[in-house]
Amino acid sequence: MKNPDLVIIGGGPAGLSAAVAAYEAGLRDILILERDRELGGILNQCIHNGFGLHTFHEELTGPEYAGRFIEKVNALGIPRKLDTMVLSLGPDRSVTATNPADGLFTLHPKAVILAMGCRERPRGALNIPGTRPAGIYTAGTAQHSVNIEGFLPGKRVVILGSGDIGLIMARRMTLEGAKVLAVAELMPYSGGLKRNIVQCLEDFGIPLLLSHTVIDIRGDKRLTGVTLARVENGRPVPGTEISYDCDTLLLSCGLLPENELSRGAGVPLNPVTGGPLVDEGLETGIPGVFAAGNVLHVHDLVDYVTQEAAQAGENAAKYVLSGEKSSENCVKIQCTGGVRYTVPAQVHPGTKSLKIRLRVDKPYRNKRLTVCADGVPVLSRKRPVLAPGEMETLDVTNLPEHFSAITVALEEGK
Repeated sequence: MKNPDLVIIGGGPAGLSAAVAAYEAGLRDILILERDRELGGILNQCIHNGFGLHTFHEELTGPEYAGRFIEKVNALGIPRKLDTMVLSLGPDRSVTATNPADGLFTLHPKAVILAMGCRERPRGALNIPGTRPAGIYTAGTAQHSVNIEGFLPGKRVVILGSGDIGLIMARRMTLEGAKVLAVAELMPYSGGLKRNIVQCLEDFGIPLLLSHTVIDIRGDKRLTGVTLARVENGRPVPGTEISYDCDTLLLSCGLLPENELSRGAGVPLNPVTGGPLVDEGLETGIPGVFAAGNVLHVHDLVDYVTQEAAQAGENAAKYVLSGEKSSENCVKIQCTGGVRYTVPAQVHPGTKSLKIRLRVDKPYRNKRLTVCADGVPVLSRKRPVLAPGEMETLDVTNLPEHFSAITVALEEGK
């Protein structure tokens, strides 16, 4: 089998956008590997609208948004292998995969883009007490069941976690005739976008119980009820229990970047995001291996995924075509004052412009995001509202020619 110049692992929105950008940057020998039977990734089951406002300046459903990029990939003639499971990525960029048509095969590309997306945190990682009856699903599994398979998992529903998928599924289940009794959130704030809280809960009269969690699950073969309680200092408060009779519990308790391949290859990972540590070009600790999208860090909007992936595709093409290698001397970006993480996490000295994506650790009001190079402010932006569920982006265009320290801080707004 011929070795392509660039292998993109994942045919979702990140992989598709990266492929188009790499092609438009002059690279022609590209191959997309996708484990599903069709391109589009998770967007194929996201039939609600709200996608594409930044990229296409119109509201699209998930399949429509994916379709725009699939059309571009088809028009450019970029090859893909579907129903293909990548088994391993080597530190030498070798990619071993398998599918029914080709069997087991190994590719040796000049560059690789990681675009595997993310997965949901399962019940086993949540330490929820109680039995293990049928009727407990992750929100994404329930979404696939309803939107792809046409099967309604249950009629009386409680949702644990207020991430965007959980909020959207509260509305979706309601529209399909189920009764969503409550959405419980362990934290004192929601992890979803404000617009989803309004459109998916408030518009349908579904209560959002902050600082609450599930403390008991009832049922033998099928779920018959759950008990919620308020949480303070990480512990349930006695006397605050609320019992619900329900047949379905949906878990929307966070997304994790899908990085088993990255870990196996020895790609250094960010302990905060769970994704690879990357530089300003979205290159990982292995030269020629780039990462973008939810495999890098979980995004709130798919528009940002495709913007980021286009950057990775362009830089991967530049890596292959120019043969230039980045220096190993990177300056780590320091996060202070409530900034939880940044992407990139490190920058090469000599970088003149820089796009920084970040999240804060909790909700804030009337703050200022400041970027400093060697203690000298190079960018400052006032933010009246900041929330962990909404990613912030800073475009730094005036970095000095030489610097030894970069700091991104959250300060009092003035």
